[in-house]
Amino acid sequence: MSIPSAVKSTPIGSRQQLTDYLAAGEKPRDAWRIGTEHEKFGFLTDTLRPPTFEGERGIRVLLETLATRYGWEVAREGDNPVALSRDKASITLEPAGQLELSGAPLETIHDTCSEVNSHLKEVRSIAEDLGIGFLGMGFQPKWRRDEMPWMPKGRYKIMREYMPKVGNLGLDMMTRTCTVQVNLDFESEADMVRKFRTSLALQPIATALFADSPFTDGRPNGYLSYRSHVWEDTDPNRTGMLDFVFQDGFGYERYVDYMLDVPMYFSYQNGQYIDLSGQDFKRFMAGELPAVPGVHATMKDWADHLTTAFPEVRLKQYLEMRGADGGPWNRLCALPALWVGLLYDDEALNAAWDLVKDFTREERHALRDGVPRQALKLPFRSHTVRELAAETLKIASHGLKRRARLNKSGADESIFLEPMIEIVDANQTPAERKLELFNGPWNGSVDPVFREFAY
Repeated sequence: MSIPSAVKSTPIGSRQQLTDYLAAGEKPRDAWRIGTEHEKFGFLTDTLRPPTFEGERGIRVLLETLATRYGWEVAREGDNPVALSRDKASITLEPAGQLELSGAPLETIHDTCSEVNSHLKEVRSIAEDLGIGFLGMGFQPKWRRDEMPWMPKGRYKIMREYMPKVGNLGLDMMTRTCTVQVNLDFESEADMVRKFRTSLALQPIATALFADSPFTDGRPNGYLSYRSHVWEDTDPNRTGMLDFVFQDGFGYERYVDYMLDVPMYFSYQNGQYIDLSGQDFKRFMAGELPAVPGVHATMKDWADHLTTAFPEVRLKQYLEMRGADGGPWNRLCALPALWVGLLYDDEALNAAWDLVKDFTREERHALRDGVPRQALKLPFRSHTVRELAAETLKIASHGLKRRARLNKSGADESIFLEPMIEIVDANQTPAERKLELFNGPWNGSVDPVFREFAY
């Protein structure tokens, strides 16, 4: 939800305003929508290198041509195009030029899949002429961190300088990871809490199912979801499993407390990003920050600040599911199908909560910590994550069938879970499949991944 201009500039006078902002996301059930976001790596088809921003085959040309040919509106920082928008959807740039589609809020997974398909077709129609391809994976398989380009965005400059102070892999998170996520609505605080707890406990299951980042610098890295591992050493102040979500009394107010303890990155003022990295948002509210003396935080600053925490599930005016590696087209449709099936049907939500409600804190962390390496094969209680994933998919499938949103052929949304069901049946994640190819037909090279798995 965009903030009305009058609200953006409102100084924050009380914590209640911050709580009310989150509560303003509540929507009646018939207004619930599905917002799907995915990132992808660009590469030059002749050298496999990531495209830079400038140049005849650069990201600038790609964005400006997309805008001209397909009616996207351009947002700029200075002279640089950094985002496109059209019909409540946007295309944005991640720090190394990973291209992200933030989809419009849509009613069904059929709509979502159609949107993704149209987007990829538009991008391909321009990228092919430029000799650019796009790859869906969780982590850049070939190029080193120092070989990745940087996009000219003020926010990223601040983060780039701050990240090495708080973790070892933050710059990898920025430049070498890609994800797919879905944003979902809630109707009340109680509904938000229920969905937050259920989805947070099950996030490692999504990580296991979507694990697709087994290579670093052209070699196997010992992980199946290295992208997920990267988050474990990015910034402990703004990542993780948020144990407080499972404590009695959790709600909007407790999440506000959490966010007020998250150090700042920046404030965007008069078209410029002001570096406030590591500063205290509470002092900003009081107008006490030396970098911006006498300036009081506004509701726009609060909305921006909410985007600077990166837990496994994130609350803004909706809930974001953040556990999955990027992947090919069919998995971009499968992720929203999984979470809509689990969270948008009461019976499914009850069943999903029953599955996880007795997990201990230690078990939740063991899942989160173990899944990046072992995915579906991670032991859990007397079984493995594979059995947990199979049960989760069954619940989601029943939820989608009960939603009964049909396409023109009369098929419901559960069809989009089929790639996930195949992964569980084979007990082989996308990462394990690529490792098999690497050790077999690819003869120890990751280069074929750019050809065989490009969009």
